[in-house]
Amino acid sequence: MEIEMDYYQRREKAKKRVEELKKFYTHVRVYIVINILILLLRGSLLDFLMGKTDTYNPGFSHWIDLNVLLTPFLWGIGLLIHGICVYRYKFSFLKDWEERQIRKFMEEEDKKTNRYQ
Repeated sequence: MEIEMDYYQRREKAKKRVEELKKFYTHVRVYIVINILILLLRGSLLDFLMGKTDTYNPGFSHWIDLNVLLTPFLWGIGLLIHGICVYRYKFSFLKDWEERQIRKFMEEEDKKTNRYQ
């Protein structure tokens, strides 16, 4: 009975991880599509919002340009944070690397001290 519960608990945990990954990949796809559209439609968007009038408003044009650049940048920061949260278990390699380096330096020190004895 306990083995069955353990299996189902692990299965539910794995299903939850898969859902997190699916949501992250969807977030990445939406990010790419929307930002490509924003960059491609920038000129048309500017014309549309300006009403194709003869008056040119450099401040408004600058505002659009700034938003075309800031949107992918700020959203990208959010996407990065989302990715770090989803892949949090992948960062264990840093701890393993630290442990290997500590052992390596300790072994080097042991060799140095043994050499002089």
